[in-house]
Amino acid sequence: MTDTETAVEPPLQAVPTTRRAILVALKRRGTRRTQDLAAELGLTVAAVRQQLGRLESDGLVTHHPEADGRGRPTHVYELTPLADGLFPKRYGDLTTELLSYLGGSDSRQVDELFEQRRRRRLHDAQPRLDSRTLEEQVDELTAILDEDGYLADVERLDDGGWRITEHNCAILSVAQGFRQACSSELSFIQEALPGAEVRRVAHLMDGAHVCAYEIRPALP
Repeated sequence: MTDTETAVEPPLQAVPTTRRAILVALKRRGTRRTQDLAAELGLTVAAVRQQLGRLESDGLVTHHPEADGRGRPTHVYELTPLADGLFPKRYGDLTTELLSYLGGSDSRQVDELFEQRRRRRLHDAQPRLDSRTLEEQVDELTAILDEDGYLADVERLDDGGWRITEHNCAILSVAQGFRQACSSELSFIQEALPGAEVRRVAHLMDGAHVCAYEIRPALP
């Protein structure tokens, strides 16, 4: 790995080992006391308390007081919604499976679903794009794509156009099985910028490491 490369790990795997073990234990059990976690993980109560403090500072766990059998309050810990996002999700696999039940990639029903998605995205984007110059629209559309998980950025080209690059495909597992995902993305960008000509110049599905679109003002 070169100095300019960064290892990309699944979110939970990037958490230090002891804290990850605590998160997994809380995920399995729901709620646990400090002493319970210490016993389960073979750690001292002090060590677990220290790690719980760090996890709580990071917004990954929370606690509430609960009386023990002798009436003394003790802290009971549980995961926050933020922590739940660290655990694997298979939404893409589920979506692909459900779409396959509609008849596969050649199904008209699948075509219509992606068309509905395109129309919804366009409807949501238009208030943010209306009454702007083309350059402002390109910048704002890039922000929308970035918010949608595409890790998008834009650069100005020497000829006065722009290149929007999506460094991540937010629906990659779906796109690999259904070509409509890619055609819908291109159509969305084209219709979001009616005063421009949009051309896809790099495509993950064709072996590129990004998807990229070149945008130029439409000829009169």
